[in-house]
Amino acid sequence: MIREWRHLKMLKRSGRGHDPSGVDGTVEGECTVLCPACPHPGKNLPAGWKDAPRQWLYGLFLAIDANFRLKRKAVSSDSVDPSLSCGWGYFVEDKAYKDFLHSGADSVQEKSTCSSHNAVNMADTKSNRGLATTGLGTVDCARHNMKLPNAVGDLQKGERYINMDYLFFSALLSYDIACQWHKKLWHRMSAFPISMHLSHAVKTISFFVPKFHLPAHIEQCQTSFSFNFKNGVGRTDGEAPERGWANINPVASSTKEMGPGARRDTLDDYFGDSNWKKVVGLGHAMLHKIKNAFPERENHREAFEDLDDGLRGEYGPTLKQWREQVEAWEYDPTQPNPFERKAEKLAREDEINLQTGTCLALHEDCTPSILISTGLELEEQQRRMKANRAGLGVHATDNQEGKMMQELYMPSLAALRVSESSVSGSVTAAPEAIKLWLPSQISRNAPCNSRLQAIEWKLRYAQGHDALRSLRSNLRAQTAILKYKDRNLCGQGANTRAWNTLKAVEARIEAAASTYEYAHKALVVLSPRDNASEGRWLFILWLPIQTHGQPDMRIEWCKARARAMRWAEEVELLKEEMRRILQFLEWDAQRWDERGLENMLEDAGEDEREGRMAYANRQASLRRMLAESFKTSWTDTLALVDTFDHNSLVAQQDMDMDT
Repeated sequence: MIREWRHLKMLKRSGRGHDPSGVDGTVEGECTVLCPACPHPGKNLPAGWKDAPRQWLYGLFLAIDANFRLKRKAVSSDSVDPSLSCGWGYFVEDKAYKDFLHSGADSVQEKSTCSSHNAVNMADTKSNRGLATTGLGTVDCARHNMKLPNAVGDLQKGERYINMDYLFFSALLSYDIACQWHKKLWHRMSAFPISMHLSHAVKTISFFVPKFHLPAHIEQCQTSFSFNFKNGVGRTDGEAPERGWANINPVASSTKEMGPGARRDTLDDYFGDSNWKKVVGLGHAMLHKIKNAFPERENHREAFEDLDDGLRGEYGPTLKQWREQVEAWEYDPTQPNPFERKAEKLAREDEINLQTGTCLALHEDCTPSILISTGLELEEQQRRMKANRAGLGVHATDNQEGKMMQELYMPSLAALRVSESSVSGSVTAAPEAIKLWLPSQISRNAPCNSRLQAIEWKLRYAQGHDALRSLRSNLRAQTAILKYKDRNLCGQGANTRAWNTLKAVEARIEAAASTYEYAHKALVVLSPRDNASEGRWLFILWLPIQTHGQPDMRIEWCKARARAMRWAEEVELLKEEMRRILQFLEWDAQRWDERGLENMLEDAGEDEREGRMAYANRQASLRRMLAESFKTSWTDTLALVDTFDHNSLVAQQDMDMDT
């Protein structure tokens, strides 16, 4: 009974009772609450928006994610418990979805080339014993946290690309594994029905990793897929789905016992309720955001201008070069990334060597440079585990694969491991004590490929530089904190917080010193074999900033510029979203007006016609009241922002004329 009541209320609120075609004329995704702040062509975009110079103002921000708490037990079936709606709400149409998944059941998930993401690597192995559904995938509005029509679907095994692809093409992104998922996405699109194809050649589509998830990725992903460094995204963080899961997770204990149809209808109702509550709360939410963004924009603009002016004397010609580099990368991401430190291009060397036949990769997923760099990463994890036993773990399967690939490139390791195990006996070493057998750890008399030695030399050389840079930075921070504490802090509480901060800095200093020590020892071992004359630099801690500080200064300048630009974009995006909200609500009110007028002409009973007109007028009035209340609460703040922007523009024009 409750399901039927919810279903009828959904149809009534979406205007199906006013449509001459009735319930049978309902199309997929029609019975949903749309996000008024998102761009909807024909509803809330200005005339000529396609030719507007600032196209980023009209971009659609989507976020995709999976939730494994919203599982369902293997009870009932679609034939016994069908859904009352056929894809009319937030769930995709179930039959077409399952037919497509069945057609791609034999597809194999590609392994992650970033960090070891379980969402990618274990998607095909996730246990589904006793479960008909292991979780839920969804596409949300990334800036306002609202579910999109036909953007929710069940997961049968794990977070597989085939499931998430279907939801993406059905809804049409920020995604916590976007660095892996976006690869070959357009190739996989060819397997979808033509109606779901996306004209990506004539659209600008960017992929991001949400800000909270980004630190878990490798360094290259942290710059290439960051919201902080791309133009036109404002201060979007991409974590909207995570906030939405917090609201829906409490119903998981109920929905996991339901049949398939009851579960979909129930979750559709919850998602609709959540969307409507967010629509009603947009007035307060947008006001809070712009009140926060406006002063932040000014603070970061002033900070960047101060930094730019301070560097102009010493780095005058270089500043122009930095600006050209970052603008070139923003226009064409294939250009060198100015947010990354220049390192040895081992990946490019591998590619050239493979093409020319100079060096042969013995494994398709592991070149010599990847083998050595993975070993250095494992060594760093071991150091962290020694400092904190509850720290990072090492996956057993990854260790086994690593041993196999090592022995491909270093055949003598098999004998060394046997010799080592005969000495240590059957005692199992702790993870942080496992010998990794890098070229620098092999006895000088044991044979080792000279290319592997050269690769480790280059990586150790860069590792030593990074460690010294971190050491210098943290020692300066420690000095600054101590001076600030002595001059400004008094009282037990303030001093305790300062000492806690100092402890964290000291931990980073110890970690950098440990990394430097390992790099130095390795270079001492490798130096007789390769580049012995270059080992002298490692004993110099404090070098002139002109020699080693410029890359760091370039990165800090680029980041300061990016922060100022993102906050400026955020203010412009918020102003545009406020305009769109008001226009969308007026469009929705007019739509209800038209429904009421259409029902006046219908050949129906007087009472029924009057009831339909009254309901349509009430819905139109509700939306106009919402728009008026929003407009009233925003007027003063928007007037202040516009006045400030106008005065700043006039002042800038006066300065340009004086110059």
